Amino acid sequence: MTYKEQIDKARLPRHIAIIMDGNGRWAKRQGLARVFGHKRGVETVHNITVAATELGIEYLTLYTFSTENWNRPKEEIDALMALLVDTIVKETPTLMENNVRLLTIGDLDRLPEETRKKFVGCIEQTSKNTGLSMVIALSYSARWEITHAVRTAVARAQAGELRPEDVNEQLVSSLMTTAEMPDPDLLIRTSGELRISNFLLWQLAYSELYFTDCLWPDFTAEELYRAIVDYQNRERRFGKTSEQI
Repeated sequence: MTYKEQIDKARLPRHIAIIMDGNGRWAKRQGLARVFGHKRGVETVHNITVAATELGIEYLTLYTFSTENWNRPKEEIDALMALLVDTIVKETPTLMENNVRLLTIGDLDRLPEETRKKFVGCIEQTSKNTGLSMVIALSYSARWEITHAVRTAVARAQAGELRPEDVNEQLVSSLMTTAEMPDPDLLIRTSGELRISNFLLWQLAYSELYFTDCLWPDFTAEELYRAIVDYQNRERRFGKTSEQI
């Protein structure tokens, strides 16, 4: 029986987040420049998005480019930005055909103007779609997000709009870039690394974590199904006992 056949459609995770790691190492193993790994990684994004759509997953968040990635060599950053633009233009019709809505979280002000315009255009074009919401974490880091939320709260307090007793978990969540979506049920990280690398620190508080040695360019739909089956075999207690669930 395949992993897809083992999935219980009644207990799907609403929101899957993925740290797409291993593009550079994949390219190195092939004797290629890192950019070829990123290009292959884009193909994987397409395949996983299709698979998630077919299953009926509501949200798929992909860690695409972190704020720390701006420290990489300029040639690689330029190549990544060009690849992003090309991918957005190429994939927008496919997103429309599959009823996929594109969203983004991150500091878009740091993006090159052309990249930002293309991205915003695709977001606007797909905004009425009602299927899978594909969330691209771009120029994103959780510490940047939390810092931004604190600044917003302080500004509201200075304006007399917020009192200390008003601050609770619900308020903090509302100040996050993910305020309009549920927290991830499942986090997947590829390439064998066992860390979350400054990704969705607030939102992952009760997420199930799944790590695989598979490099992102080699991550197939069946690998996604395998992660979902593993998730469904776990008991999510949220601080309660097994008997209380």
